Amino acid sequence: MKRSNAAILGAGMFITTLLSSTALAQVSTLPERVEEAEPADARPADADDVVVTGTRIRRPGLESNSPLTAVGSEEIRYQGAVTAEAVLNRLPQFTADANENVSNGSDGTANVNLRNLGSNRVLVLINGQRMLPQQAVDLNFVPSALIERVDVVSGGASAVYGSDALSGVVNFILRDNLDGFRLDAQAGFAQHTNDNSAVRGLLTTRGYQLAPRRVADGGKQDVNVAFGKNFADGRGNITLYGGYRHFDPVVQSSRDVSSCALNALDAEGTALTCGGSSNTPFGTFVPLAGPNQSVTLTNAKDGSRTWVPYDSSFAYNFSPTNYFQRADERYTGGAFARFKIAEAAELYGSFMYMKDHSFSQAAPSALFLGTTFNVPCNSPLASVAQLSALCGQEAGTAALQPTLIGYRLTVAPRRDNLRHEDYRYTAGLRGNLGSGFSYDVSFLQSRVKYDETYLNNVDSVKAQRALDVVSVGGVPTCRSVVNRSDPSCIPANVFQANAVTLDQANYMFSPSNTGSRNRQTVIAGTVNGDLGELGITSPWAKNGPSVVLGAEHRRESLFFFADEVAQQGGATNSDGRIEVNEGFGEIEIPIVQGQPFFQDLSVNGAVRYSAYKNRQGSPGFSSSFNVWTYKGELSWSPVQDLRLRASYNHAIRAPNIGELFASQAIGNVAAQDPCSGPNPAASASLCQLTGVSAAQYGKIIACPADVCSALGGGNRALKPETGDTYTVGLVLTPRRLKSFSLSVDYFHIKVSDYIGSVDPSLTISQCFSTSDPFFCNLLKRDPRSGALFGTDGYIVSTTLNTGYLKTSGIDVTADYTLGLGGVGRVNLNLVGTWLAERVSEPLPGLGNYDCKGLYGYTCGQPLPEWRHVMRTTWMIPGGATLSASWRHLGSTRLSSLTDDPFFNTNPPSVINRRIKTYNYLDLAGTVQVGEGFTLRAGVNNLFDKDPPAIAAGILSAFGNGNTYPGVYDPLGRTIFAGATINF
Repeated sequence: MKRSNAAILGAGMFITTLLSSTALAQVSTLPERVEEAEPADARPADADDVVVTGTRIRRPGLESNSPLTAVGSEEIRYQGAVTAEAVLNRLPQFTADANENVSNGSDGTANVNLRNLGSNRVLVLINGQRMLPQQAVDLNFVPSALIERVDVVSGGASAVYGSDALSGVVNFILRDNLDGFRLDAQAGFAQHTNDNSAVRGLLTTRGYQLAPRRVADGGKQDVNVAFGKNFADGRGNITLYGGYRHFDPVVQSSRDVSSCALNALDAEGTALTCGGSSNTPFGTFVPLAGPNQSVTLTNAKDGSRTWVPYDSSFAYNFSPTNYFQRADERYTGGAFARFKIAEAAELYGSFMYMKDHSFSQAAPSALFLGTTFNVPCNSPLASVAQLSALCGQEAGTAALQPTLIGYRLTVAPRRDNLRHEDYRYTAGLRGNLGSGFSYDVSFLQSRVKYDETYLNNVDSVKAQRALDVVSVGGVPTCRSVVNRSDPSCIPANVFQANAVTLDQANYMFSPSNTGSRNRQTVIAGTVNGDLGELGITSPWAKNGPSVVLGAEHRRESLFFFADEVAQQGGATNSDGRIEVNEGFGEIEIPIVQGQPFFQDLSVNGAVRYSAYKNRQGSPGFSSSFNVWTYKGELSWSPVQDLRLRASYNHAIRAPNIGELFASQAIGNVAAQDPCSGPNPAASASLCQLTGVSAAQYGKIIACPADVCSALGGGNRALKPETGDTYTVGLVLTPRRLKSFSLSVDYFHIKVSDYIGSVDPSLTISQCFSTSDPFFCNLLKRDPRSGALFGTDGYIVSTTLNTGYLKTSGIDVTADYTLGLGGVGRVNLNLVGTWLAERVSEPLPGLGNYDCKGLYGYTCGQPLPEWRHVMRTTWMIPGGATLSASWRHLGSTRLSSLTDDPFFNTNPPSVINRRIKTYNYLDLAGTVQVGEGFTLRAGVNNLFDKDPPAIAAGILSAFGNGNTYPGVYDPLGRTIFAGATINF
């Protein structure tokens, strides 16, 4: 092809944004032939053999029959990424999950969510072996600077790898075979100009402090060093590595979008307003008996012991102290080793370690509305008028009045001290058996030690003692001091605004401690054979069938513990164990090769039998089940330039230990109660279906800050999910245009009996739109207040086998490199996904809903119909590159504004009716200085684009700071610089 035609084609590919691959690509859909950085656990004795993620077959020239995307180390450097999940979340196949921008409620881990089917449905591997126990996967464990590439197989792969690979596999290929020294260091920070006039106007109206006009914060530092040495004439190698990473915290007060809690201004959501929580430093009271039963009262702002009606002007802005980026410090270290004793025996093994310490931070603690306190009707801290309003005729007596109290202790923010210590060991023996056969026997054990200490939080038991106050010689004294049950008790003056002192608060604070110990053990063995070496071939093919036979034993265990203070909040100890024995096989058969219209026609099949045993020691519970998984694949190349491929996978995901045995506990969820407030949105008859009495109707307290309570936890009766995946695609690699490749794949994944919970927002909307008893009975109201928050009011959201999840679409990728003569080359590389559907059936037979192109409430994070990442890289002669990345996220609509009955009972919003299309531009460059020394620098979100500002009540999972920080860039422009030294 002439150069002019090539240029036209390259420009056309850039404009239409079709795809990716080739050796120069930073992100490739295949690689079709992976001949470097083979997985350590599966490196064949024959160096010409190839192992591709998604199959255990190994032979020369192997090509993937399933859609496979590979992210190379160059792409990681161009992004300036120091976390593995940040790299993957940019790909359109992924939806953001747990990450460093999630604070309140975070457990400190990082995960990825493939095809938006949940992080628990993607199997994460390191060098082809399971990373950590499935219920404790944490991508922080992966040293990003040692990543050679990341293979992503979309679609079920349980027949090849076992349970958990319903949506696909993410395989981190690490540099584990160095011969020399490597040092990589990088530092970066965020820089943002706060110029969101709309939000700043809201802050000014409420009298809240404005975010600084310009900020530079969120520093990140990452240093990694590795040393490897070959010995014994190359038959052996040992590689050592170590790393350190540090993140500075960022508070929400530093950004306009997160400076206050955004709420809808009115029922129609015509505008936003700076709202807040009814747990205020002024003090809010809701008596559950007496003359003002269910009436919300608050202390006067002037500090007098006077109660006045509560209104929104008292709301507390809980946002400023919350973290927008958690503080984090991580240490990693380990070693990889191998030694070939003989052709038939090579020893190999590894040790990996991580110690991670992260802090999340939230607003100061409180005596939270939702907990019932008994207040003495003769408390010496309250005025006569207050006691009369609280107790009526019993005022001045020793009677105790049950009361909800919301009193914010603004002396210190709550801090969640999250610590992980993870270990992973592997050992194995592999080698050639002759006649085209090889074997691999391996042992893997991983351990996760998790400890959490929650600080500066009110202990409800101590708070009750601090409220139960009597007069001793005219001095307010805790009753527990008088009877000597707690001589250290200090009375808490909650009857005046801002009157609780530091000493009073410190008495009521008690740290709570929880932790878990997870362990995984895997013993596996495989025999891999090329039957062509035995003369077994198809009459029309030159290569013979390749087979794998294997067996695996896997055991996972969990022990969770909570101290007395944590148990007061609902946490309970739990334990569990899962054991599985498996046998599997796979075969690849070339049927026709080198014939007209049949350059290659081959089929692949795999089957796995799994026998599970589940056990929980504490109650003596046990269960068992057996399952089959299988796959079939077809590959046809009518000509060398074109390959057509199709696959079917029947996969399973067994419930993990947490889903089976986790203790049930009450936590916070974003939701709104239609039966709350003086003028409820729902009728009295509908509210009665959820347990609201006639006396409670019109007097129920709204969930503070649009945060209700939900009961979550395990379910021992769960059965496995099943997934069926179909893919059909083509790969185009024209010989006349060697630097061009194209891949288009259709995918369809359906997960039946999926393990999850009924989303609280969906429970509420379905109850009030259909009056279905199933949904209405999931609302457990506080019997005294009728509220849906606190220890006695909640929405049941425990795990169960629900209906199905289904998603389908088209992945389109393209890559083209255009020569520029003496000034180098330009590589155009794109990965894009068109989403056809993302359908959920919450319960069998009760209808379904499609979240394609929607966000908010039940649909959660935005699901645009089209997403892509387009990278253009100029490779300059002399060892320099300049690269630009265009990230595109299509617009999404608020789910409650559709005509779907599953959504239309959620509150509407005019102001948040749509999140517009987002386009980000990132720039990066590298320069090679001398031999083995490379500098890099870059800017992400070059134009400092603000994330969308969304009302807090609309946000669901992984929402924080009035936005979705895993989807959009929350901190603004980020700048990084780094260097790599190899010698």
